[in-house]
Amino acid sequence: QVQLAESGGGLVQAGGSLKLSCAASGRTFRSNAMGWFRQAPGKEREFVATINWSSGSTYYADSVKGRFTISRDNAKKMVTLQMNSLKPEDTAVYYCALGQFSYWEGDFGSWGQGTQVTVSS
Repeated sequence: QVQLAESGGGLVQAGGSLKLSCAASGRTFRSNAMGWFRQAPGKEREFVATINWSSGSTYYADSVKGRFTISRDNAKKMVTLQMNSLKPEDTAVYYCALGQFSYWEGDFGSWGQGTQVTVSS
């Protein structure tokens, strides 16, 4: 069984920064990547970024490219999402997920509980 624990959400003004963290524990060996997704009120959950545990390869949604950076610490089984130049449209519940290196949420089998990010204008 896998457990994912997110932290770091909060309220920030537009143009500000936040860093989200996600720590994985349990049987993670079947997965090769961690991803971040988000869901805004009234909208479907969407892909944000993903990182391959071993190679460090990353992939970002166009909407966050150049503003968000995903990184990993293999020893700690932890992934962070550094979010800069935040916009009101980044407001959402952010979820980390463990699975295969992909932008499709169906490739991720384990999910965190979510952390709220609110960006005020």
